[in-house]
Amino acid sequence: MIRLERSRFSSQQIRPMDAGRIRLLGMSSDVWRRHASGWSVWTRFATLPFLYLAVWSHTIYGWTAAAGLSAIVVGWLWLNPRIFPAPNTFERWHARAVLGERIWLNRAAIPVPHDENRKALAFSALAGVGFFAGLWGAISASLPLMISGAVVTYAGKLAFLAVMVQIYDLMRNAHPLYRSWTLTPVNDNERAGGRHERAG
Repeated sequence: MIRLERSRFSSQQIRPMDAGRIRLLGMSSDVWRRHASGWSVWTRFATLPFLYLAVWSHTIYGWTAAAGLSAIVVGWLWLNPRIFPAPNTFERWHARAVLGERIWLNRAAIPVPHDENRKALAFSALAGVGFFAGLWGAISASLPLMISGAVVTYAGKLAFLAVMVQIYDLMRNAHPLYRSWTLTPVNDNERAGGRHERAG
C-alpha cells in the first residue's frame, strides 16, 4: 500500500494551483468540472477512430479534404469538455479520473505519490506510442498498423485513467483546493421550501 509522507503536505508546501500550467491546456476550473461529465469523458474517448479515419481519407479524397476533416475532429476535441454540464456527483469512476488528471498535472506544485506518478508516465508514454503508430498507419494506409496502434492507445489510456483515479483517491484531501473541487455552494438566503427570506 502506498503511504503519503505527512511532511509532504506541510503548511510550507500548500500553494495555489499552478494556474499558468493549466492555462496552457485552455482548461479553466469550470471546464474541468464540465469535463468530469460522463458524456464528455466517453464521447471524447470514442473520438480516436474518427481522427484516424479523417487522416485515412487522404487515400480517397486527397490531403486537402483529409486536413479539413482532421481539423473538424480536432475542433470537436477542443469543444468536447466545454459543452456538457458538470455532473451531479464527482464520485463516479470517470469523474475521479478527470479530477485525478488535474491533480497529476499540478504535481510540480504539489507532489503526487512516486509510484503512481511513475505508472502514469509509463502508461501515458504507451498511449503516445500507440497513437503515433496508429496515426502513421492512417498516413501510410496500413490498416493493421492503424488498428494495432488504436488498440495500444486505448489500453494505455485506460490504464492511465485507472492510475488517475488512484491519485485522486489518495490526494483528494491533501490540499484545501482539491477538497473544494467537489463542493457545491449553499445559498444561505433560501429557505428549505425554496423561498427567499425577506428582511424586516
